[in-house]
Amino acid sequence: MIENMILVVAGTFDGRKLATYLKEKDIAVVISVTSGYGGLLAEQSVDEVIVDRMTESDFTRLLRVNKIEAVVDASHPYAVKVSENIMRAAHANSIKYIRYERKATVLPDYSKLYLVNSAIQAAEKAAQLGDTVFLATGSRTLQDFKNSEQLKNKRVIVRILPDASSLNLCIDLNILPKDIIAMQGPFSVELNKAMFKDCNAEVIVTKDGGITGGMDSKMAAAMQLGLSVVMIKRPTIEYGNVTNSFEKIYDFIKGE
Repeated sequence: MIENMILVVAGTFDGRKLATYLKEKDIAVVISVTSGYGGLLAEQSVDEVIVDRMTESDFTRLLRVNKIEAVVDASHPYAVKVSENIMRAAHANSIKYIRYERKATVLPDYSKLYLVNSAIQAAEKAAQLGDTVFLATGSRTLQDFKNSEQLKNKRVIVRILPDASSLNLCIDLNILPKDIIAMQGPFSVELNKAMFKDCNAEVIVTKDGGITGGMDSKMAAAMQLGLSVVMIKRPTIEYGNVTNSFEKIYDFIKGE
């Protein structure tokens, strides 16, 4: 056990990058990720990696055992439950908390862009717009799309991370191999276009992962091909302390 550490809850590339930045500043860092794949990507750059889907009580135990001094929540913008759990655990244990939030995408003026509030709404809207739907939303909401009555007679292609948990979920949901693309992004405009064209996609469903998450290249590719885009808006959460600056995270940790 390494004492007096900073916990970085990382669900994205920039979360892992932030953890590396802090480590290079001589700050002891333990990083929490939810997948083995994320753990492999993080393990070379921090003092300790914890791979688990953690509840509030799990986070509380982690904070106490490792004598965590501060929490940096760099979980995915759509991982509401993760943020709620770590915020409650930090507050209950009087540990200071700050949220790293990647910048949202500046959306283009595009007549075929449709904003919705949930995966269920996205499934309903996508079904209205075409017969071949390309899901670029990751694996967490696959169940909502698979269970959608409106999509029952549509072809749905899913793009997921190439890790065992995501692939096993696809298998459990009876998604055919021909409808699975297992690759790590972000992807270039040209590669997105090639995938969309090869699948004969008519509708792209995505989340606002920001530039880091490749939202700009997905939008550009869809617009160049004239495809409809359904975007699930980011959930609204009251984080309290929020920044998109690594430097401000460092200053917060150091108490400056």
